[in-house]
Amino acid sequence: MTAILYEHPLNERIRNYLKLEQLFAQASDSLQFNINSSHSVFFNALFAILDTLERNDIRGDIIKDLEKLEQNLVMWSQIPDVDSVALEANLKTTIELSSKIKKPSPEWLQLKGDKFLVSLKQRSAIQGGNSRFDLPQLQFWLNQPNDQVQKTCKDWLLLLQQINASLNLILKFVRQRAEFEEIESDSGFFQDNGEGLILLRIKVPNNLPYYPTISGNRFRYSIRFMMPCDETGRKYAKQAIKFQLAKC
Repeated sequence: MTAILYEHPLNERIRNYLKLEQLFAQASDSLQFNINSSHSVFFNALFAILDTLERNDIRGDIIKDLEKLEQNLVMWSQIPDVDSVALEANLKTTIELSSKIKKPSPEWLQLKGDKFLVSLKQRSAIQGGNSRFDLPQLQFWLNQPNDQVQKTCKDWLLLLQQINASLNLILKFVRQRAEFEEIESDSGFFQDNGEGLILLRIKVPNNLPYYPTISGNRFRYSIRFMMPCDETGRKYAKQAIKFQLAKC
């Protein structure tokens, strides 16, 4: 049976990682469509990525996580019957990404000096500010050969590839920290100790009429199931509910 996967971070670092993962996916997916109709999604995602990187020490967090992952991989290599091929591949990737991320001048900083992007970003802060009559340079750019426009967009994302690849690697191992287990909640509510956890992953069958709302931190968390309601927007689900939970 198909299930909807919900994820909830239990600290700010993982929250930023998940946010960036989604933004990278939006930017990449938008390039599969005609750029004339999808450029707003692409630029909104690109500028949100740059803002998140500027406002948070993402680079420092990534370096620490890659170093920790490298140490763990070296330790795991001593375990009998470990998949040495997969381990060596992940260790090589981790070391390469760590080396590139540690460079004093990250490649993505070039995007901050791009005059075309700067002009678009200034207008993007204004509601409806990216209208074509306000940005003739955007309309001119969008009407260049499609292959050229697509290449420019991919080149911009390529400057962020080290960040994106590092996030994908780190989150892959975070998600592998725990298997899903069957949980049954009483009256649509479940809570537990969150000590040592950084991410909750919840699977709910997509044919059931409710969804989880999660609150908590690394000490304790709670899951309250809700149902859509035409009158109030949502209401509590008060019946016993079975779902799957991975505590990472």
